[in-house]
Amino acid sequence: MKGTIPAVESPMSIRRWRSLLFVPSHVPRFVEAAHERGADGIILDLEDSVPQDQKGESRRQLGASVAKVGRRGASVLVRVNRGLRALAADLDAAVMAGVDALVLPKVDSAAWVAEIANAVSELERERNLPLGRIRFLAQIETPGALQELSAIASSHPRMVAMALGPEDFSAAVGGAPELDLLLTPNLSVLFAARAAGLLPLGFIGSIGAFSDTHKLREAAERARRLGFAGALAIHPNQVAIFNDAFSPSPQELEWARRVLAAEKDATAQGIGAFALDGRMVDPPVIQRARDIIATDPGAGLGV
Repeated sequence: MKGTIPAVESPMSIRRWRSLLFVPSHVPRFVEAAHERGADGIILDLEDSVPQDQKGESRRQLGASVAKVGRRGASVLVRVNRGLRALAADLDAAVMAGVDALVLPKVDSAAWVAEIANAVSELERERNLPLGRIRFLAQIETPGALQELSAIASSHPRMVAMALGPEDFSAAVGGAPELDLLLTPNLSVLFAARAAGLLPLGFIGSIGAFSDTHKLREAAERARRLGFAGALAIHPNQVAIFNDAFSPSPQELEWARRVLAAEKDATAQGIGAFALDGRMVDPPVIQRARDIIATDPGAGLGV
């Protein structure tokens, strides 16, 4: 069951997460430069990329890191750890003004999301922060989680996005992060996220393959055609590719504007469906045109 915190409208920047760049929170030079990378959001990582003996210092520096990476208006996210002791310390450090969302790794149940949400709510109350403002991005990284996707997606009002963790998921099933293995779980995450009104993030492939930019661009463009809204990046070189691939092209924008102009004329004539460029235009096509316009970075929806 969903929580009872007051509904909080998602900031506009969250709705335009074309690229979310992971930054190891224990490396000062990466933190200092993160705001210059052009990503829609920066994920300060406290989990896999941070050695165990440096997690404590990363938490202590988190306040300063949040301020640095958010200097140009990008969303600021913090990826926490899965283990209870580390998670408690992460939440104590991360629930602060300036943090837009927490990235929850290895989510496998709605109950787990609810437990974390309750802890975050307690901290927000104690610290006089807006209740419910900090959102959740759930990473799906185990085969068992696929059976719980619908429940996870609708588990709490804090949920705003879902993404498959391709490397962890592939390792969990004993396979390699290739198309045949990742297509079905990615589509499952996509469908569950869209059904719950969340942002589906990701592409079909390995997040670690950042050097082959041509292949990465093809994968990102295909992901957008499938319905994904953006992707997580582990290298700055991926950011510009994702920003471009998950944005509508000039040709798409021109088509969408013509569809909406034709719809206005048709509505004035009492016509529900009409032809444009030799093709029938009805409500689903009109909705697609509206969605294209809504995701135009030039319309002021980007960060």
